[in-house]
Amino acid sequence: MSTDPALYLEAEATWSPAKAARIGPWTIRTGLDGGQRVSAATLDGDFDPSAIDMAEGAMAALNQPPLFMIKDGQDAFDAELDARGYQIVDPVVILRGGIDRLAVPPEPISAFTVWPPLQIMLDIWDAGGIGPARINVMERSCDPKTSILGRTDDRAAGAGFAAIHGDAAYVHALTVAPERRRRGVAVNMMRAAACWAKANGATTLSVLVTRGNAGALALYENLNMQVVGQYHYRAKPAQKDTE
Repeated sequence: MSTDPALYLEAEATWSPAKAARIGPWTIRTGLDGGQRVSAATLDGDFDPSAIDMAEGAMAALNQPPLFMIKDGQDAFDAELDARGYQIVDPVVILRGGIDRLAVPPEPISAFTVWPPLQIMLDIWDAGGIGPARINVMERSCDPKTSILGRTDDRAAGAGFAAIHGDAAYVHALTVAPERRRRGVAVNMMRAAACWAKANGATTLSVLVTRGNAGALALYENLNMQVVGQYHYRAKPAQKDTE
């Protein structure tokens, strides 16, 4: 599989770092504790092993541990980091589906789109490990955007975030409360997100999922979303974080 570089640009626009600066062949991101995706450095120029020290220094100046995102096809860069003791963290796949197939109205009163998010949604996210720093990521990401509230048994059950870059919509931070799972909440939330995205001009809907998240992968594959891209992170063993 060869990943279209546009996928990385779309993913970043819809889940954005506080700042991104080009330093030599690197893009250095300021994440402000918003997670790996908004903090990792990427190689966006010609690979020179000696330039890795430059990226490590730039991240240290931001008080961020050295963390690299390895894009599809960057095999020499990946091998050099491996030789330097960096370990693979959280391989990720990008899944995508056509909006017409996905934009099926959810069950009645099962999912709603709203911006800004309601307090109950912030509470659901916080319980799932998505705290204020990641809410800040949502606030600074591109427009149009929305949050998605999932409901079941007349109760709030899930929260998610969606944004559109060009004609590509992405869903991030989809979280269902543990006691409300296996009741179709996530499916209804994805359908609501797709309907919102279609109404706002999107032609595709994508998600990013770690390869180890078997439940999420099964959900999206059951929605006929296909793997279209991939990447992974590399970090020193003591510096691993969560996606």
